Amino acid sequence: MDHKKYMKILKLDEAELKNRRAFFELTEDDLTRLAGLRPFAEKVTDAVVDDFYKLLLTHVDTKKFFPDEATVRRVKRAQREYFLGLFEGRCDLAYVEDRLRVGSTHERIGLSTKWYLGAYRKYMELIKRHLVEQFKKSGEAEAAFQSIQKLVYFDIALATDTYVASKVDAIERQQAAIRELSTPVIRVHNRILLLPLIGAIDSRRAGQVMDSVLMKVSETQAKCIIIDIAGVPVVDTKVADSLVKTTAAVRLLGAEVVLTGITAQVARTIVQLGVDISTMHTLSRLAEGIELALSLVGKAIQRKKPTLRTAKRTNGKRA
Repeated sequence: MDHKKYMKILKLDEAELKNRRAFFELTEDDLTRLAGLRPFAEKVTDAVVDDFYKLLLTHVDTKKFFPDEATVRRVKRAQREYFLGLFEGRCDLAYVEDRLRVGSTHERIGLSTKWYLGAYRKYMELIKRHLVEQFKKSGEAEAAFQSIQKLVYFDIALATDTYVASKVDAIERQQAAIRELSTPVIRVHNRILLLPLIGAIDSRRAGQVMDSVLMKVSETQAKCIIIDIAGVPVVDTKVADSLVKTTAAVRLLGAEVVLTGITAQVARTIVQLGVDISTMHTLSRLAEGIELALSLVGKAIQRKKPTLRTAKRTNGKRA
């Protein structure tokens, strides 16, 4: 997913940025302090990045992300840019978008959050070590580290959001595909459609059924759609009501609904529920529903007359 899309999904606007900065207590004083540490950052960046990748390149689970020297050089260069970016003294929407780009890259290559968070632990250790070495007064080093820590944790939260948003997006796309597969409207004859329903029907799926039926009826200019509910384990008030509503909507498009798969138990349940299904044609078997649908469009199934050879075989004789 493009990192710009993450901005929209996560609703990262000026108001959200302000809200996040307030929660992380990332103030203008912190950003000013970080900007003042730029000379320090330029001095130690190579040492921090080299030591950081020593950990990544010696651990079996993270080493696989760096298959050759060219990759190592490229990611080190990107890491230097990231490190120096912490000391630009800014945290605006452009900064946020850049951090989402970094997070989406890590998510795309399959770097799991456990290694991502573990790597940041090492990152903070290295930064603190160099701060202590650079600033002899412990108060200066601690103040600098606190400001860096706020911004780094701010970045970690953004990166984690990209992981979550990506998973949510993937789940939603999978659910959409499943819903589409769960309502397969099939053309069985000219201007006749069939929708075999299998599995439980909740409110969301009922809406999907109606949308799929209406779209297909409109697209194909169908005159009849057969809805087979033999595979629906439970027909309750919600299911029956959704079928009635779908039928009413289909009739507005000038088509008829034939409901098949009606068992004795389903028939008894519908009667007990007091649901009026008189507006639709109901039959127990799908084969009967197909015959009825054909008759509604002026067609009929013609039984093939037996040939002489077939008749003789029926009588137990050979031709």
